[in-house]
Amino acid sequence: MTEQIKINPAEFKDMKTELLRFLMSYKFALDQMKTKIDILKSEFKHIHDYNPIEHVTSRVKSPESIMRKAHKKGCPFKIDDIRENIRDIAGLRITCSFETDIYVLHEMLKKHHDIEIVEEKDYIKQPKGNGYRSLHLIISVPVFMSDREEKVLVEVQIRTIAMDFWATLEHKIYYKYDKDIPEHIILELTEAATAAHQLDQKMETLHTEINVIKANNQEEDELEVLQIDDERFHLPMSFFNRLSSVNWL
Repeated sequence: MTEQIKINPAEFKDMKTELLRFLMSYKFALDQMKTKIDILKSEFKHIHDYNPIEHVTSRVKSPESIMRKAHKKGCPFKIDDIRENIRDIAGLRITCSFETDIYVLHEMLKKHHDIEIVEEKDYIKQPKGNGYRSLHLIISVPVFMSDREEKVLVEVQIRTIAMDFWATLEHKIYYKYDKDIPEHIILELTEAATAAHQLDQKMETLHTEINVIKANNQEEDELEVLQIDDERFHLPMSFFNRLSSVNWL
């Protein structure tokens, strides 16, 4: 006969409350990070001519997913141990336009004094064997609860559109496939990752060239603007050329 385990209702309620606080802390940490990114996006939109942030997605692992990862890592099923050993419970993915944008955003995050970057893995400069590229950061975010302050870890992945395209489809191809991947598929996926990287490089080169042309045109446009009080007059360069030929003496 199987022995039934009796759980004290009061103890069960305390465990449930603690688990709820545990998961909420990761949600709150993500909310703070998303707010920071939204502020940066708004600043780029209104102050600068260019916004490097294309998309932002986030997720908190489900309890089932957390338990599976804890079991896989041999981590004790205790909240403190899980918090210490599983660092991707909260995940934030930021998709940028170009590769250089990733490092610009990285530097901006480093300047936030209320967060701490505790780990960095640069899979762009050193891609994984299958061609995967992305910048991974583990960030410690302070979360203020009603009775405590907690340092919560958030995994931040920053990648380009091409990197995200490849990684998303690669995940779909491998999803729930628990057998050895045929060698030719691994090779073709690696070649596809190389092609995506070459596309990133080509588009960034074009972007840089266009910025140079745009800057030169802006300088010319500024010379053609005459402002009197609150009124702006746009004058063609031919007007200035004709003025310069007139003898005013």
